[in-house]
Amino acid sequence: MATVVVVLVVLVLVVAALSIRIVKQYERGVLFRLGKVQGIREPGLRLIIPVVDVLHRVSLRIVTMPIQSQGIITRDNVSVDVSAVAYFRVVDVEKSVIAIENVRAAIDQIAQTTLRKVVGQHTLDETLSETDRINLGIREILDVSTIDWGVEVTLVELKDIQLPDSMKRAMARQAEAEREKRAKIINAEGESLAAAALGEASDIMMEHPLALQLRNLQSLVEIGVDKNTTVVFPAPLMSTIGELGAFLARETAAAAAVDTGSAEPTGS
Repeated sequence: MATVVVVLVVLVLVVAALSIRIVKQYERGVLFRLGKVQGIREPGLRLIIPVVDVLHRVSLRIVTMPIQSQGIITRDNVSVDVSAVAYFRVVDVEKSVIAIENVRAAIDQIAQTTLRKVVGQHTLDETLSETDRINLGIREILDVSTIDWGVEVTLVELKDIQLPDSMKRAMARQAEAEREKRAKIINAEGESLAAAALGEASDIMMEHPLALQLRNLQSLVEIGVDKNTTVVFPAPLMSTIGELGAFLARETAAAAAVDTGSAEPTGS
């Protein structure tokens, strides 16, 4: 009798172990009875009929899936290696079990082909500078294919772009040429501004001759700070010659006036 009781207890425990299923909060269960879908089971403790029922548990969490590096030829015939990462989640539990055998493997394969297709439609410069637009294009194409599987691709990001060494050197030379061009443009703009400022200063000095003398005196003061024993300073030669000519003209006129005044009394 005791043996029968022990056997019955063990049998009950085995049936209970086969009948009890726990569905976690982030999961949903798809119940099959004799191969036919009976519905979705929510999180919690669930009982099934052993042998007759099968419960497939599907995670609803976002899955991170790396897309391995792909050798791609861009539209301008440059060979690059591009890797990416995709994020997806199940939105229809029943479809994800019935419509596709292995969701992760299927998305991995279609993501690789889509990555090659989209990047191949862009030039190298577009691939490097317009990654957001490429990411969006890949995601839109994936969504069209995966929506029938009950899966939504939430995000696709290009992770790494490897360039050939020859292309890296060419881009480095291009960047150096761009920097030299900007430096020459900035230098030319500086020369233009300096020339304009000097032209305005010369106009002011022409209107005010003493301004040049004051500037000369200021230059002497600045040179004197260095405590030099000898200072060679260029004098305004042309203005000095002009002033000397005016002085000689005034002296000649004055002498002629004196001679004329002295000659008039003698003649009378």
